[in-house]
Amino acid sequence: MWYKNLKNKFHAKKTEYKGIKYASGREAKKAWDLDMLVRGEVILRWERQAKEELFGINKSKICSYYVDFKIFHVDGTIEYLEIKSKPTATPEWKLKWKLLEDKYKQEVLDKKIILTVEY
Repeated sequence: MWYKNLKNKFHAKKTEYKGIKYASGREAKKAWDLDMLVRGEVILRWERQAKEELFGINKSKICSYYVDFKIFHVDGTIEYLEIKSKPTATPEWKLKWKLLEDKYKQEVLDKKIILTVEY
């Protein structure tokens, strides 16, 4: 089997794919999907748990945020992808996602960055 199930705080089954533990089977499946897209040269590469620094209105650092996947598309766009379920879409996550949207507001308008949440 290409993955191994483990326990998770949101009752999702932590899943191991290629020696890396993902928070859920859906995340591990997405990693596999992204690997296939790289092999097919549909995307250039991807990163998991990409760290983003989030700042307030006065440019002071509020927190670090680790997005599930950062995808580098062949056309130069970068996509930040979160895999969420109802229990994992916590108020804290929603706030961090809003801060990420604010950080990249202009780049999203210019279609240089794509922000995606898969429920």
